[in-house]
Amino acid sequence: MTPFGARLREIREARGMTLKSMAAAIGVSPAYLSALEHGRRGRPTWDLLQRIIGHLNVIWDEADELERLADLSHPRIVIDTEGLTPKATELANRLAECIRSLDEERLDQLIDLVGKR
Repeated sequence: MTPFGARLREIREARGMTLKSMAAAIGVSPAYLSALEHGRRGRPTWDLLQRIIGHLNVIWDEADELERLADLSHPRIVIDTEGLTPKATELANRLAECIRSLDEERLDQLIDLVGKR
């Protein structure tokens, strides 16, 4: 699940919306919306994100949060280390190898280390 998908699902469920009803309202299939929530689809397009925000009728802060999370929610990210130092390439490869085994505490530590937007 992506950060965007998790937050979207949380808001949708808090408002008592079904996947089917929300999908119909924003013009996508329930399967697509489910895949978006579970991180099996990439980031939503700007247009779709605006339809989601409009349908959820969120306040500005929540809309900004959804946009920020969408930016951070590509489920198959590629790190281009061309032109960087060998250590940068090593770090990218080590992270790719071990990310599945990191617990939430360690992930929080790494996020804090590299900085939040």
